[in-house]
Amino acid sequence: MDDESRVIRDDAPAQLIIPWERLSPDALAGVIEEFVTREGTEYGWEDVDLPAKVAQVKRQLAKGEVLVLFDGDARTVNLATRREVERLGLL
Repeated sequence: MDDESRVIRDDAPAQLIIPWERLSPDALAGVIEEFVTREGTEYGWEDVDLPAKVAQVKRQLAKGEVLVLFDGDARTVNLATRREVERLGLL
């Protein structure tokens, strides 16, 4: 891949769905771990350990319930439910 093909064009959509399978295992793990350890992502009354949270999100990704979004403006990656992505008009 040459340098030009890695540059995000100014006319590219602000948000893109990235197939989770296209991320390296390390990148995917980093995205999921950052997501499940954010403030406000508690799982209720019970403590759920990190590996269980990661496994749950991986299952949701595999089922298509959760999608990986790239925000071209902020240059960030985030996870969102299919419903959230539909509301954004990306599906």
